[in-house]
Parts: sequence; C-alpha cells; structure tokens
Amino acid sequence: MNKPNSKPEDHRTRVGLARREKTRIRLMRSALGVFAEKGPDLPVIDDFIAAAGVARGTFYNYFNTTSELLVAVTSQMSDEVLSVVDLEVLKFDDPAVRVTTGTRLYVRMAREYSVWGRFLTRVGSARAVRGKLLDTYLTRDVELGVRTGRFSVDNPQAIRDVILGSIFYGIETMLMEPCSETHVEEMMAAVLHGIGLSKKEAHKIAFMPLVETGPVPGPIFSALTEKHH
Repeated sequence: MNKPNSKPEDHRTRVGLARREKTRIRLMRSALGVFAEKGPDLPVIDDFIAAAGVARGTFYNYFNTTSELLVAVTSQMSDEVLSVVDLEVLKFDDPAVRVTTGTRLYVRMAREYSVWGRFLTRVGSARAVRGKLLDTYLTRDVELGVRTGRFSVDNPQAIRDVILGSIFYGIETMLMEPCSETHVEEMMAAVLHGIGLSKKEAHKIAFMPLVETGPVPGPIFSALTEKHH
C-alpha cells in the first residue's frame, strides 16, 4: 500500500539531510575565520551567526555551545588535511622519513591556506591536535621509530611533543616573521639530529623532494580560496 509513496519520501529525506549538512558546513566554514581572528575563547554565538548569515535558532539546531563548534571545526579540518598527508606518509617505510614528510606537508598547507594556519596558531595545539588525527598518526610513526631503534630517544611522547611544538611554533614563525623559505626543513633537520640521526642523514631526509599534493579536498578546504604557491 505504501510503496508508491516510498520513493518521494526517500527523496525528501535525502534532500533534507543534504540541506542540513550544507548548513552545518556553512557554519563551520564561517567559524574558521572567526576563530582565526579572535581565538578560541573570545567569540560569542552572535559572532558565528553573523558570519554565517543564519538565525540564532539555526545555530542551536547544530551546536549547543561555541566550544562544541570549535571541536567540530578542528576535527573536520584535521580529517581533511590528514586524508591527504597520510597517503603520502605511508608511501615510506622509514619512520624518520614519515615524520618529516608529514610535518613538512602539514606546515606547507598551513602556510598556503593562511586562514587555517592562523586558526591553528590562535586555538593552539591542545585544541587543534591533541586526540586528533595528526596526534594519532605522528604517535604511530614515532613509536615505530623508537621500537625499531631508528630513534635513539626512548620516550615516544617526548619525541612527539618536540615535533608538535616545532610544527606549531614553526607555522607561527612562517606566517608572522621574516624567515628562510626552507625554515621547516631546517627545523626538521635539527629535530632528526636531536633524536639520533647523523647530521648528514638528518639534512638529507629533511630536504628530500616533497610531492605536490594539490588542493585539499573536503567541504571546508574546498571553499578556501587563498591557497597560493
């Protein structure tokens, strides 16, 4: 009896879900710029509804608090970036090459997509990285390096923290200060040397040719237009 109506109902459901997801992404895209400008703690809900051009009730249909919105933005963008970066990282078996390639690609994207780069420096590593994919993937490769004896430092957390600290301070330096075009490579050469590689090998790995990944796909990054070379 209900079969003739099932397809129109299914279509309406799909359209409704697509519209809902579109609005959710719109809120997150707009929030990126707000967080990048004001940081994680100063914005209020009015800032986000003004940036997105939606009603207050619409905001509450998707997020209960600004903190919940921040978590959604950081998680979504981490997933989009790492979906590209980790594909390149996993082409290598050497954990030293993995952590270096991943770091260089991540920092390069933060520099090219400057709104996202400013967002990272304003919200900080505790909100933008801890528990996100960058933390997970980097820890995976650092633990591999310690387990196989590739790194001479026995504490994976210490190595992870050194690299993550370098990433965030390095992004801020490259966005805000005059610095060398090879700043991230020089940074990683120093890190690799510090965790056990010879100075010569550390330099060689840090300055390996880096693949051009192209634009980052995904609903938020695909809307960012400030990528430059």
